Amino acid sequence: MMHADKYKPGYFPAPRCEMRWAKKDHIEKPPIWCSVDLRDGNQSLIVPMSLEEKLDFFRFLVKLGFKEIEVGFPAASETEYEFLRALIEQHLIPDDVTVQVLTQCRDHIIRRTFDALKGAPSAVVHFYNSTSVAQREQVFKKSKEEIRKIATDGAALVKQLAAEYEGNFRFEYSPESFTGTEPEYALEVCNAVLDILEPTAEKPVIINLPVTVAMSMSHVYANQIEYMSDNLKYREHVILSLHPHNDRGCGVADTELGLLAGADRVEGTLFGNGERTGNVDIVTVAMNMYSHGVDPGLDFSDMPAIVAEYEKVTRMHVYERAPYAGALVFAAFSGSHQDAIAKGMKWREEKNLYEWTVPYLPIDPHDVGREYETDVIRINSQSGKGGIGYILEQNYGYDLPPKMREALGYAVKDVSDHLHKELNPKDVYGIFESEFLNKETPFAIPEAHYIQKDGIYAMVTVTENDITMEYTGKGNGRLDAVSNAIKKGSGRDFSVLTYKEHALETGSTSHAVAYVGLTWADGETTWGAGQHTDIMVASVKALASAINNHEWRRQSELF
Repeated sequence: MMHADKYKPGYFPAPRCEMRWAKKDHIEKPPIWCSVDLRDGNQSLIVPMSLEEKLDFFRFLVKLGFKEIEVGFPAASETEYEFLRALIEQHLIPDDVTVQVLTQCRDHIIRRTFDALKGAPSAVVHFYNSTSVAQREQVFKKSKEEIRKIATDGAALVKQLAAEYEGNFRFEYSPESFTGTEPEYALEVCNAVLDILEPTAEKPVIINLPVTVAMSMSHVYANQIEYMSDNLKYREHVILSLHPHNDRGCGVADTELGLLAGADRVEGTLFGNGERTGNVDIVTVAMNMYSHGVDPGLDFSDMPAIVAEYEKVTRMHVYERAPYAGALVFAAFSGSHQDAIAKGMKWREEKNLYEWTVPYLPIDPHDVGREYETDVIRINSQSGKGGIGYILEQNYGYDLPPKMREALGYAVKDVSDHLHKELNPKDVYGIFESEFLNKETPFAIPEAHYIQKDGIYAMVTVTENDITMEYTGKGNGRLDAVSNAIKKGSGRDFSVLTYKEHALETGSTSHAVAYVGLTWADGETTWGAGQHTDIMVASVKALASAINNHEWRRQSELF
């Protein structure tokens, strides 16, 4: 296709790897999370955040539970320098939160970085230099030995300045463009840096292995991580960190497999904002763990509020289908999906289950601040009877018989199809009310009286087209007696196919609702619903509604 022959793999597989990670089926504990929204995320915005916006977003990230936050590149931007100073001087960094800053392995930039960090209660100095073949040959035009010296000189300087400056400092080193670097050489450079920094249990060092540009399939990256994890010096005092980008659309997969392969920490952004196709989406990785029963240690319980705050400060948009966070990710329009969800929810309720197993919903939408009624079952021309019935039941308490749900479903879909729009619960109730509930035109039953003698004897007052008539009939029960009276008096030929009743609410003013399905001589079935404080009156109203639906259909066929 096109010019595919000019592209060759630019990555280097790990020289030896047992692929132990491939035998694991899920991540068992959360990593250390480091948000880089204020650095990677901010530098990718068309309009970077102002100082006040950065301060607001920092507080927001703390509220979500991040304990490590990369706040910028203070030597490269006056705004980021001032931002870091404001955090330190205004004592805005909580005791349990560490700020992180980025610096190249260049003498004057490292020194400027420590000027910005002076007095920091807890900070990670993240220094880096590029190690890939392409960068060595094309950008720096330096040998492996010269590139390694850049890294070790940087390590020596940050160690020296950390001892000279006021503050509490730890270190992080990244062989930038790790994915385009020979793993053996990346290991050599990282170990040389570790020899200088001499990590301890009290002062562990972070070795960050970034997917600066994604070049390989995710299993290749996992093998590289396992190789590095197995061969790094001081491993018990090294925090192995991932920083995946999403060039191949595999940022989440790279992260998950990298964690299985031995990584301890993840750097990423909310919703994957970052240069090119973005950084790894921390929300997705964390919520994937959550769906497997692992608490990620971040509070995403109010996803709509998180999305709103993110969109406000970044001026970016969270896509409607973004995993877990998008406005439509829990929405079901398909009839079969809606039916399965509705039945699954009912099953959980009947069984009084705590465990979540509802079809089509990987997590409980309530856990991220979504509502079943407005976010899950969405009604349009593709919807089914199960979802439409569920909406009516959850919002208004009407539990229709299955076949009546089908009739309502057709009516609702017809309206949505003609209007070419989604319908809300109020719309669904309006259609139910107009099509089925307490219909009294052209046929009404204003009164019915009963005598119990060898069964039930009913005296029924009927109005039809402004004419009042009195009918009588006998039956096994009251509704049967009314039905027989109407059939005998009016000559209508039907039988009661379905009858169902239930209370709508409790208390002295409670209403009851009844549903009646009638089968006619021509094979047609019509439905009606009645609502009243008296269940018998509700039943008679349901019968009249079903008769009226037959009359309306018959008249529409005539014209």
